[in-house]
Amino acid sequence: MNKKAIIIDDERLARMELKKLLLEFPEIEILAEAANATEGREKIEELRPDLIFLDIQMPGKTGFEMLEELDNAPHVIFTTAYDEYALKAFEVNALDYLLKPIEPRRLSDAIQKLEQADEKDLEMGYMPSLPRGPLGEHDQVFVKDGERCWFVKLTEIRMFESAGNYAKVFFGGNKPLILKSLNALEERLDDRIFFRANRKHIVNLRMIEKVEPYFNGGLLLEIRGGEKIEVSRRQAVRFKEMMSL
Repeated sequence: MNKKAIIIDDERLARMELKKLLLEFPEIEILAEAANATEGREKIEELRPDLIFLDIQMPGKTGFEMLEELDNAPHVIFTTAYDEYALKAFEVNALDYLLKPIEPRRLSDAIQKLEQADEKDLEMGYMPSLPRGPLGEHDQVFVKDGERCWFVKLTEIRMFESAGNYAKVFFGGNKPLILKSLNALEERLDDRIFFRANRKHIVNLRMIEKVEPYFNGGLLLEIRGGEKIEVSRRQAVRFKEMMSL
C-alpha cells in the first residue's frame, strides 16, 4: 500500500540523504519537504500525508511543539542526531526514532512498523489519522537509562517495577529505569497481556512460568527471569478469572 510522506528537517543535506535512502522503498511517495516546524505544519494541513519524517531540533519550534499544534497528526518517524528525546518520542506514540546518520536497516525496520500499524488500525476499526490506542504486543518502545539505549519489543519485557515516579523495566539481563509511573504505564499497556499484580508490579502474563498459592488468599508468580512476584488477594481473584476457561 503506497504511503504519502513529508520530510521536515532544517538540514538540506539530511533531507537529500533521507530521500536517497527512501528510493529503496517505492511504496513511500515524498510529497514535499519543509525546513522548519511552521512550514512543516502548513504542508501537513495542505497535503494530509500518511507519514512524516520529523527532525526535533530546528530553528524556531521543535518537532514536538509542531505535533502539539496538529489536530490530527499522521504517523511520525523521528530523525535526529540526539538520543535524549527518545522517551518523549515514546510518549507521543512515534513509530520509530532514527538516529542520524540513518542506517538503511533501521529505516527498513521503521517502514515495516508503518505497515504493521496500518494493519492494526484496520483490524481495530481505526482510521490512520485518529489518535492510536494502547500499545499492543507487537509494538516496540525506546528505553534510555544514562548512556545506554534499547529499542525493545513489549513481548520481551517480563515486568515493570515501581520506583516512585520511575519504573524499572525488566528484559533480558537489563533493568533500566524510565521516568514513567506504574499507573501511567498501566493506562498504555494491553491488559490482556500485562497484569497489575500488586501496587508495585505489572507482569507480562506470557512470561509466567509457575503459579503457587500464597498467604491470605494471594498468589506467588514465578517469572521467566527468576523473579517471584506476589499477587495481592484482590488481584488474585481477578487473575484466576482471567486465566480460567
